[in-house]
Amino acid sequence: MQTRPLTNDGPHVSEIGFGAWAIGGQWGDQDDQESKASLHAAIDRGINLIDTAQGYGEGHSERLIADVLGARSEEIFVATKTPPDSGPWPPSPYCRWQDRYSAAYLRENVHQRLNNLNRERIDLLQLHTWTAAWNDDPQPLLVLRQLKEEGKIGMIGVSTPEHDQSCVIQLMRNGLIDTIQVIFNLFQQEAAAQIFQVAEETGTGVLVRVALDEGSLTGKYGPDHLFSEDDFRHLYFQGDRQARTAKRVEAVKHDLEQFGIADQYSMADIALKYALARPEVSSVIVGMRNVDQVTKNSRVSELRNLTPEIQQHLRRHNWRRGIWYSGK
Repeated sequence: MQTRPLTNDGPHVSEIGFGAWAIGGQWGDQDDQESKASLHAAIDRGINLIDTAQGYGEGHSERLIADVLGARSEEIFVATKTPPDSGPWPPSPYCRWQDRYSAAYLRENVHQRLNNLNRERIDLLQLHTWTAAWNDDPQPLLVLRQLKEEGKIGMIGVSTPEHDQSCVIQLMRNGLIDTIQVIFNLFQQEAAAQIFQVAEETGTGVLVRVALDEGSLTGKYGPDHLFSEDDFRHLYFQGDRQARTAKRVEAVKHDLEQFGIADQYSMADIALKYALARPEVSSVIVGMRNVDQVTKNSRVSELRNLTPEIQQHLRRHNWRRGIWYSGK
């Protein structure tokens, strides 16, 4: 497993990170023992970055991670996320930070995160969403800075809202955050416009999420596939979205055949290698819910990088499909 620096002076983390949403729930049935086996397998394969959140099963994912790490001696970097207090998701332009990320709320939430993870310090605490409406008065991040000075947090990050990922540019330039977590994949390439460059200029760590487009870029799901009702993708890909997405996936498969690499890389390999091709990226977080997925995703680090010619060609799959929220 290859590693990359998380920030200019930060730790080196595995370039493939363990995404812990599915083991917390909301992706269909999931067995806790299988989840723990997946975490153990990931660590055995050299993955030393785990990304979780309060919202991944209301802390269930965090508690599973704590159980597994309590039985391991390896130094594992754990990132988790605090959601905003009750209100619209993502926050509207009219939301006040005082109502969504008050100092009292943040302190209590970080305390919960520490308890669930059974740790005295969170390696990386990320606000799970944000709005540009708070950029000129980013008090929540100043509260996290205080918690960092108190030793409760190692690093501060923001996970970008899908509809306005560039809202973190001002935060990076103002030195308010150590890391960002952004969507970047073959279909959604907005981060390449400016976010990556500013991250490099400011020494901000970049964690990529949704590199497999919620699983579509594995190539496993045809145009008529239906996800179970307890899987959030049941709404995400509802209506004609699954068929439209599958058609785009077929175009990517055609490119692999055209370049003669379909027998060397799976669809998932290509998607992950495409995200890793950006030098600004510290780690690509991949959801893994069983040992087989761990084995397949972690091996990507061992594969040859995509040539500049292939990378350039794959940019044509950029898809301005808008944002699909809650089935709307």
